[in-house]
Amino acid sequence: MAKILVADDEELIRKLIGDCLTKNGHTVLEAQDGEEAIKIFEAEPDIELAMLDIMMPEVDGWQVCRKIRETSGIPVMLVSARSQDFDQIMGFESGADDYVTKPFSLAVLSRRVETLLQRGAVQIPKKEKTDDEDIVIKNLLLKKGAHEVYLDGKVVDLTQKEFKLLYKLCKSPGRVYSRDKLLDQIWGADYVGDIRTVDSHVARIRTKLGEWGNKNIVTVYGTGYKVNKN
Repeated sequence: MAKILVADDEELIRKLIGDCLTKNGHTVLEAQDGEEAIKIFEAEPDIELAMLDIMMPEVDGWQVCRKIRETSGIPVMLVSARSQDFDQIMGFESGADDYVTKPFSLAVLSRRVETLLQRGAVQIPKKEKTDDEDIVIKNLLLKKGAHEVYLDGKVVDLTQKEFKLLYKLCKSPGRVYSRDKLLDQIWGADYVGDIRTVDSHVARIRTKLGEWGNKNIVTVYGTGYKVNKN
């Protein structure tokens, strides 16, 4: 039978799923948050399926799924109380194979697990990151080809320069970009305006993104800006 990773910050949910899977002959490894889930996954190379809650502390289920997909094609099932279309779309775009909403039937959940296990792992092709990739950070989605930004599934209206600036920061979360570098890459080396135009654009982006912008777009004083990784 299979070794299955179950990650959920609710102990009762972990126990219900764990007991069900154990009765079916599987070995269950439990994680109480996303950070622990990643550590267990990296330490146990023979895990055959991961079941992840979305809203976990430290690292959410979307991020765990994307981390798994960097190296593995094992089936991933997201199990969440979030039932909006956007949440499910985010799940599948993160690389999930199935999405189950709470509350759920243990009998149906068990059957879906067996179906995923029968399918088994798939080969994950290596690919280079391109400038045309969509980006997902937490509940923010940037669609490069369409120049569209979605926050919790709702469109955020950004100008072309604002989109390019946000995309540049989000493409490499945690990396600090100087104002000079952003000005050269977004406005072009021939731009002769005030360097503070970067600040004004960042301020407008923060306003349009509300709490997300204020929390995740960080000013590195004396240098420039970055977007938080988590």
